[in-house]
Amino acid sequence: MDSASAIGSNLCMDLDLTDDQELLRETAARFIEDTCPLTTVRALSESETGLGDGYLTEAANLGWFALLVDEEFGGGSISDNAVADLAVIAEERGRLLQPGPFIPMNIVALALSRGGSEQARSEVLPGVMGGEVVATWAAADVSGSYGAGAGVVATTSGGATTLAGVKSAVQDAHIADWILVTAGGPDGVSHHLVPANAPGVTIEPLDGIDLSRRFSRVTFEDVTVDADGAVTGGLELFEQLIEVAGVLTVCETVGGLGQLFDITLEYAKDRRAFGRPIGSFQALKHQLADTGMLLEMSRGLASAAVKSVGEGRDDAAEVVSMAKSFIGDNGVEISHTCFQLFGGIAYTWEHDQHLYYRRIVADASLYGEPGWHRERICAVHAL
Repeated sequence: MDSASAIGSNLCMDLDLTDDQELLRETAARFIEDTCPLTTVRALSESETGLGDGYLTEAANLGWFALLVDEEFGGGSISDNAVADLAVIAEERGRLLQPGPFIPMNIVALALSRGGSEQARSEVLPGVMGGEVVATWAAADVSGSYGAGAGVVATTSGGATTLAGVKSAVQDAHIADWILVTAGGPDGVSHHLVPANAPGVTIEPLDGIDLSRRFSRVTFEDVTVDADGAVTGGLELFEQLIEVAGVLTVCETVGGLGQLFDITLEYAKDRRAFGRPIGSFQALKHQLADTGMLLEMSRGLASAAVKSVGEGRDDAAEVVSMAKSFIGDNGVEISHTCFQLFGGIAYTWEHDQHLYYRRIVADASLYGEPGWHRERICAVHAL
């Protein structure tokens, strides 16, 4: 068994994968290694779009964007837990820092399946599932808060609805065809599917620490939304979307952390100083042991979140926020330790360590930074 398979097997055993899910994992791993290894990820970081030609359609052919969609709309999972199906893909994506709107595409597909109009389900959803249409989710405001509807206000007057405000950290908005906007307003939380080129929509690319993905600030200046773009579900749907997005994010993070720890451990065995491997020194043994323990705890929490959300348990909101806050904080700590163990070589542009560090730091804030999720846990217990 190679090192990548060894790392991945721990989380997979926690999830108790079926034969079909294991096949899904192996297929995803082969596709990623053949299509977008780290050398390609590096090259794409300097490209105009940040995404390889045909990547999304090839991924869609493997079912990546249809698992959360009801069968009546052309989707369907391979097990009775679609979230677990996606989790194994997410872990493989995180292991090799895959680009592209994997999570946003699945969020939009889920939203349209749950509450989209007949027109959106017939004209937009098939393209999203097929990877031919790029869709993303605008949820965070300019401060990075993922409070329900933060940043954009939806106002209805005379039968017409307009959106006004700014969303930030919108992944791959620069290549998107559609943007699902979660807005606030007098009528509460609402969701609207908006063409990315609609009048009044301005997309401004952002500089970020993560070289493997692209994010933008999207401004809505009195954008009139079509009634067929309305997605029902309100606050309840938002909670479902943020839980799924949070789960997939921590699974990607755990995949990256596992791979990073694995290459660090191999380095500690191979690098020699004073005639012996540096991993044999007591101080480094302690660091490796502590880091390995944090990684296993992160895997355990990620697995618990997958099971809780996938099985629709009552504690899903709390467990997801526990996983997101713990892994967000300790993922950065694990990355710091790996940096120290690699020594000076980790600070070079040519070494892959900084790519993992950048991704893991970005994941910590995506779909709610640790402090936001801790407040969310407190809110659950205050009810």
